[in-house]
Amino acid sequence: MSLAHLTDRFGLPPAAPGQLDRLLTLVAGDPHAPTTVRDPEVAVDAHIADALVALETGALGDAETIADLGSGAGFPGLVLAAALPAARVALVESSGRKCAFLERAISAMGLENAEVVCARAESWAAGIGWADVVTVRALARLNVLVEYAAPLLVDRGRLVAWKGRRDAEEEADGAAAAAIIGLEPVAILPVRPWDGAEHLHLHVFEKVRPTPKRFPRRPGIAAKRPLHASS
Repeated sequence: MSLAHLTDRFGLPPAAPGQLDRLLTLVAGDPHAPTTVRDPEVAVDAHIADALVALETGALGDAETIADLGSGAGFPGLVLAAALPAARVALVESSGRKCAFLERAISAMGLENAEVVCARAESWAAGIGWADVVTVRALARLNVLVEYAAPLLVDRGRLVAWKGRRDAEEEADGAAAAAIIGLEPVAILPVRPWDGAEHLHLHVFEKVRPTPKRFPRRPGIAAKRPLHASS
């Protein structure tokens, strides 16, 4: 798929195609880019289209603040920053090496609405109650993701989580954790960001109650002792 096709499909702003092209060039040429998908002809689907498909959920259209957790190589965060120039995007990443790459990418793309937060989500004190939307791709199971996201979200804010094939057990765990943490699942959307993509889904949760004061827990605890219905 081409950037021109994606521009038409998603109604991208005029500066976005050039910014995304520079991102693809950086990923292809930077030996420290934290991704194994470097070929621009592949990455335009696997990274760019895959990120932009979140625009079809309706959860991001009026977002003023977006926190992308575990940003890694910047997908979906950098792509959404290009697509939504009116939104402020925080790229939350705990690895110093990956943070350095994200800083290079922001500079290469000429983004003025993105910043790197080099910290774990649980340690980002300034992010509490900051985000209209939290995005997360390929980071953890749903019950862990909702715990990461909930403290960062404003009232009625939304979590958008990228997942592959549906897993009934994981979805049940996610819903149970969401009930504890103040979120509720509102949609599981099958998506087809490029021709040939299969079994991809976006899980959308909404913050419907205040997050209990005992959250966020200490870094690492959400994954080590994930929430369940009896927590």
